[in-house]
Amino acid sequence: MKKFCLISLFLLLFPAQAQAAAVQHNFTIFLGPFNAGKTRFTYTLHPREYNVRSKVKTAGIFNTLYPFTAEYATTGKIKGKDLETSSYKYKSQSRFNTRRKELIYDQNGNPVYRISAKNDKVKKVEIEPSPDNKDTTDLQTVIAELALQYNKNKNCNARMQIFDGKRRFDTIFKDEGKEEITANEYSSFGGTAHKCSMYIDKLLNDGDDLLWELTSEKPIYFWILEDKESRLPFIARIEIEDTPLGKLQVFTQTIQTEK
Repeated sequence: MKKFCLISLFLLLFPAQAQAAAVQHNFTIFLGPFNAGKTRFTYTLHPREYNVRSKVKTAGIFNTLYPFTAEYATTGKIKGKDLETSSYKYKSQSRFNTRRKELIYDQNGNPVYRISAKNDKVKKVEIEPSPDNKDTTDLQTVIAELALQYNKNKNCNARMQIFDGKRRFDTIFKDEGKEEITANEYSSFGGTAHKCSMYIDKLLNDGDDLLWELTSEKPIYFWILEDKESRLPFIARIEIEDTPLGKLQVFTQTIQTEK
């Protein structure tokens, strides 16, 4: 299920430019032989604040084997070129467990509390101030920052720091050039796409289940197209070449924009 968690957050990449109020993406996820899940994401951007919400749900036979739903919500402030997290919330439901996590930030965007729960057991932990946590953020905000960078420069190269309430790690994005993709029965989007990759640097945190053993040898590849009507970039396709259940592929089905 950790694969669904990170993929669902990652799919929020590339919202509209600043004048657009919201962009909603709908995706279908394939994992090995399974039509494994559906996802829906909405990104709302205002001049001084942003809001990201996402939901993922397993589907079909995969849902029978591994029922899972998850919802994420991030709010924050926009200060010049920087996005500063104000709150991050996550909740999920699997066959046997309900999980919840919330990060509380101060007025300067520094994490101060972590609230986590598994079923009925709730734990609140104060996060001690640390130089290692300075200028870190949550994964959804990192994706939003990369989106704004790409909208401006049409380039994926970036390295950003994340703190999940327990551990710190880096996300490394690399530009992979242009590549042709074709429409298929799962997605009507095709054309000359900008190919990028996302790597995870664990920073020596062995056994970190949040990263589900994703290393620099197993990057996430994604292909960006431009919407013909709005001229806005969006992710058309995502792929992880190898997982324990086979290749993971994600296809964009529909996009809706509101201005």
